[in-house]
Amino acid sequence: MTLRIGVVGTGMMGQDHIRRLAASVLRVEVVAVSDVNVEQAKRVGDGVGARVYADGHELVADDRVQAVLIASPGFTHEELTLACLAADKPVLCEKPLAPTIDACLRVLEAEAAKAQRLVQVGFMRRYDAGFRAMKAGLDAGQVGQALLLHCRHRNPDVPPGFTTDMMITDSVVHDIDVTRWLLGQEIVATTVYKARRTSKAPEGLADPQMVVLETAEGVVVDVESFVTCQFGYDIRYELVGETGTLSLSEQAGVLVRQDGQYHGPIPADYRERFAGAYQHELQEWVDGVLAGPVIGPSAWDGYATQAVAEAAVESQTKGDRVQVELVERPPLYA
Repeated sequence: MTLRIGVVGTGMMGQDHIRRLAASVLRVEVVAVSDVNVEQAKRVGDGVGARVYADGHELVADDRVQAVLIASPGFTHEELTLACLAADKPVLCEKPLAPTIDACLRVLEAEAAKAQRLVQVGFMRRYDAGFRAMKAGLDAGQVGQALLLHCRHRNPDVPPGFTTDMMITDSVVHDIDVTRWLLGQEIVATTVYKARRTSKAPEGLADPQMVVLETAEGVVVDVESFVTCQFGYDIRYELVGETGTLSLSEQAGVLVRQDGQYHGPIPADYRERFAGAYQHELQEWVDGVLAGPVIGPSAWDGYATQAVAEAAVESQTKGDRVQVELVERPPLYA
């Protein structure tokens, strides 16, 4: 059986997904693409033999499309995801689920009224081998109960127009999701500290920052967000438990020791570092849709992560500790 997918958005992320779906994901066919930039969509669509639409809603309505991948800008995610729910079509929506808490809640309410989940949010770090090994070790009790979690999220540089609040909503949002998933706990409060500003940051960008997250069971998490570090894409994690620690390897490839020195590669960007994670994410989503219920990161995860991110942006602005308030979790996401 083959799953026929339509992809909304043919920018950098959408094209990456389409290449993987066409070349290396099993049991799938890209049958439609859409983008407001119709010429670009046509170039991408012609490359995989897909129909081309200027409007994502037309793609969702196409009877050939059995499932939808949304890779368009964040402000379009709510309406497109709601359209997929109305059409009873499974959807993988890149983060954010929606750009505000209220918008996330509208998606949550629409899906919660259904008999089974249709929405998956693109938190791809859950599919990375290193992160999965950390979670497996914690769940197996290798280091006892979790006490602390240290996270480092460093980008070499940022595109024009990148703002201080995007350090949370575009970067730290991944660490928020990993924290909730890894520990199996909700985050109840957050505090953001602005460090001495690097001279490499664009005008107006307060970089780096430290984000402190507090979980429902008392685990304290610190996230370093440094988005203009210059040297590469550097993701590090260390979980401190009662009897030991679990660490995500600092090196993405082979570490060489030679002539009294050691050296190894540093990824250039997230696409290089998490290429394997994106591959596993897409394959497991396709397999899950063909088998029945969607089981990846849920609309609840999208909502809860957005709620923490908005609290962190508030703390970023005010300089105070901000509590995170969540609605009651619907039974569908129990």
